[in-house]
Amino acid sequence: MKRPLRPEEQKVWSLVAGTVHPLPGRAAAKVPTPEEKAVEVPARIDPTTIQAVAKPKPRMGLDGIEPNRRHRIVRERDPIGARLDLHGMDQDRARSALESFLQRAWDEGYRSVLVITGKGVQGDGVLRRRAPEWLGAAHLSHIVAGISEAGRRHGGAGALYVALKRKGR
Repeated sequence: MKRPLRPEEQKVWSLVAGTVHPLPGRAAAKVPTPEEKAVEVPARIDPTTIQAVAKPKPRMGLDGIEPNRRHRIVRERDPIGARLDLHGMDQDRARSALESFLQRAWDEGYRSVLVITGKGVQGDGVLRRRAPEWLGAAHLSHIVAGISEAGRRHGGAGALYVALKRKGR
């Protein structure tokens, strides 16, 4: 764990940082002064503020798969357990097929699956746009660890790798 800089160390660092110039096209990083670091503590805490902070935020999207894990999937060192092709399905049918497919794959202990959405007529298909939203749904949070665009050999922009969480024992 990093410790905060002491005032004398902060002074030396600001002298050193003042001699460095950013690369062309880059902005200089702002070093916070000890005065800026100080946080004002309110005399009285508003109960509505505590409630607003305590509320869990809805899950809006998913993180990508860890780079090393994605690399193993692309290179087929981490096997793709199952594949689902959503071509030709409407949104409702595709969503229910995706959710049941993920539940079965997770029940069978698969760690990664491939979901083929297709690119759509002009490269901006409905299923391609909506699948990440569906995968980020709160009721799938115990199954889905992350998603990433598939490698070229697995469909590229028309497919998604879905990393699944380990099943609780």
